[in-house]
Amino acid sequence: MNENRSVFALDGITGMLIATVLLLSILVGLTIWGVGVQNASASNFYDIKDEASIKMFGSKQADHVVNAK
Repeated sequence: MNENRSVFALDGITGMLIATVLLLSILVGLTIWGVGVQNASASNFYDIKDEASIKMFGSKQADHVVNAK
């Protein structure tokens, strides 16, 4: 029988708290990164030039899209 047990061993409550803090910190980091990417994408919009001359077929889309920055 294993009589060398501890509540604060890494397989006990301490390990659970370490895993919880690690997962929450990963969640916070990815959320902050995602908000930053979304803000950068929202301020980088495109403008279309010559809307009337765009053909349904045979026109290259890249010829009419202009980066507004």
